[in-house]
Amino acid sequence: MVQNMEPNWRLLAGFMEPPMADRSVNYALRAMVINAAKPRAKPYVLTDGGGLYVEVLATGSKVWRYSYRLGSRRPKLTIGPYPEIGIADARDKHAQLRALVVRGVDPIKFTREAEAQREAEDRARVSFASFAKQWIADTLFYRSESYRSQTIRLLDAYVNPTIGEKALAEVKPAHVLAIVEALKHVPTTADRCRALIQQIFNHAIRKLLVDSNPAVAIRGVIKVPPKTHHRHLSEKELAAFWKKVNMQHTAGAVTIYAAKLLMLTMVRKSELRLAKWEEFDLKEATWDIPVVRMKMRSPHRVYLSRQAVILLRELKKMTGHGEYVFPTRFFGGAGKPISDATLNHFIKRLDFGVPEFSPHGTRGTAATLLRENGFAREVVERLLAHQERSSVVAAYTHAEFADERRKALQWLADRIDAIIA
Repeated sequence: MVQNMEPNWRLLAGFMEPPMADRSVNYALRAMVINAAKPRAKPYVLTDGGGLYVEVLATGSKVWRYSYRLGSRRPKLTIGPYPEIGIADARDKHAQLRALVVRGVDPIKFTREAEAQREAEDRARVSFASFAKQWIADTLFYRSESYRSQTIRLLDAYVNPTIGEKALAEVKPAHVLAIVEALKHVPTTADRCRALIQQIFNHAIRKLLVDSNPAVAIRGVIKVPPKTHHRHLSEKELAAFWKKVNMQHTAGAVTIYAAKLLMLTMVRKSELRLAKWEEFDLKEATWDIPVVRMKMRSPHRVYLSRQAVILLRELKKMTGHGEYVFPTRFFGGAGKPISDATLNHFIKRLDFGVPEFSPHGTRGTAATLLRENGFAREVVERLLAHQERSSVVAAYTHAEFADERRKALQWLADRIDAIIA
């Protein structure tokens, strides 16, 4: 069977010693002969010697090829185009190929095997940190910016310092165990890191870079305590919370406004802190959160209460010149959005009698208050953005229960005003 393949000369150079000068071939071609050759209706050859020839194609292109005998077969191998490969270079490469044939080695098979070996070596050199970046790009593109940022922080803080520079194939269960045991005082973080390593290696296995997953054997080493629901506040506790927020003089104004709006809008912390002014229509009292920031991957509209609009108008005087509603700084520049930990630290310092309260508890507090006062479950679920997972369906239900949701958030704001009066 006739084969036509151009060898990888970089690989041949790496796997063969330079051949001795071959005096047994009487090369015949000259540049003037090749240059003068005109295309014909069918391809034809200009023989140089020792199986080396130039094939003149019907298109006018000229290609160096090598035809050799190996057993009963007569394959041919493409060396490359002329004049990109000159006569001297073509004959040097021809000599390398003939040396392989003399030793009984098929140049085509040799090149394929050499390339496979080089690819295997390249795969073996892929570091954990570099592949982790590829895994994030390949598999987390649909997750929120907050989720991706948290994943990167975990890897950079706890995983990469130990195995980031190691080749994937060099990472062993003992390395994963060392990472997990160093975090045993924070078991949830320890197990999260182990799970991330496992997911990254699962992806590496699918990419044929490794054959086994070192994180699987470590599963269960750290016992993670059962999850507890975020504590929500009674009306009395909510009044204490709100009064403490109003009494804060050391915290930044942006943080105080963010804490209040977190309760008044019932959104998640990540949806609030990354809010941009372009998402708000204060005249219509609406806030449209884009799909990229929503946990359920569907856009969400918040119908702003009068109190929320007042807060946002006051806040706009401070930060409206920038992109973000809640920047880290607002004098002398737009700044970046407040960090993921800002509201956590602020609420923890309030000391209003519920030390275990967290920002996420504001959603439960508002939802409980609404349900206990007659608002329908479906309305509250939509306020919490617990909506249809299908993006197609969600697109058609964007304004579902719009009047009820607006009424609910206004009632919530009025109720907060009443209980702190």
